[in-house]
Amino acid sequence: MIDITIQNFESELIQASSRAPVLLDIWAPWCGPCKTLSPVLEKLEREYAGRFSLAKLNSDEQPEIASQLSQAFGVRSIPFCVLFDQGQPVDGFVGAQPEAQIRQFLDRHVPSSEEFEAEAQAEEAEALEAEGDTDAALAKLQQAVAMAPGNDVARCDYVKLLLELKRVPQAKLAYEPMAGKAALDPRVAALGLWLAACEVAPTLRSADALRAAIAANKRDFDARHQLAQSHFAAGRFTEAMDELLEIVMRDKQWNDQLARRTYVAILDLMSKPAPKSSPEQAKGALEVAGRPAAAQGDPLVDQYRRKLSMALF
Repeated sequence: MIDITIQNFESELIQASSRAPVLLDIWAPWCGPCKTLSPVLEKLEREYAGRFSLAKLNSDEQPEIASQLSQAFGVRSIPFCVLFDQGQPVDGFVGAQPEAQIRQFLDRHVPSSEEFEAEAQAEEAEALEAEGDTDAALAKLQQAVAMAPGNDVARCDYVKLLLELKRVPQAKLAYEPMAGKAALDPRVAALGLWLAACEVAPTLRSADALRAAIAANKRDFDARHQLAQSHFAAGRFTEAMDELLEIVMRDKQWNDQLARRTYVAILDLMSKPAPKSSPEQAKGALEVAGRPAAAQGDPLVDQYRRKLSMALF
């Protein structure tokens, strides 16, 4: 638990909520219901063990913040609790609510214990992979998926690492539970296209034969796409995009825009996953509320995005 002031509002509430939800308890020393609610919230913070953190704000000492939050939610009384997630106030409740009701409120917004542990395992896997220990990273991701089968972020990371390690049958099994989400989730779609390239790669003509076919006919898009698939399966992403771009420049609509879609999929795979989307924001977002810093772009990814834009427009 931490006390929020105008000085630490940005770091301890806005930025902290990008890592895990933060429940802000707005109270005052003279408020009887505040004194009833406070120990309940502290107990829940301990029990939820990191799935959310509790912050407190004395409305007498920090009237500017308390006033803006009250106006944002149309609330004029305390205790007033506001849940922050991904840098924004997303929900709240007023009054000394019963513990069971507060649990229901929290469970609508914070990750389950299984999801929380899965996310921790996935974060450890990312660090292990960065250190070059792919076997340990794979084991962590496998644990994460077993703990929370519905956690598509962990599952995507697991499938991606399996494909990087050329464990295609295992990747296919891991991918199947989320395959139906490809139309709605670009990363799932991208992994599906990569998996398809890996599966078809052994049946393709040799690279020399494909290059010869392309040299004989620049518009042999089937040959050029096969060469791109071969590069894609091997993890030679830029080489694959170079071939796909040649198709896009000559025929944007070829094969239901398959070349463009595959090119975009490779860009998605090369990019860091975007932060999880925030729940619906409360109307009247705080003026003092910042936004979590956006991840810096990869120069190579940016370069190939520009190439595609030039080819399309």
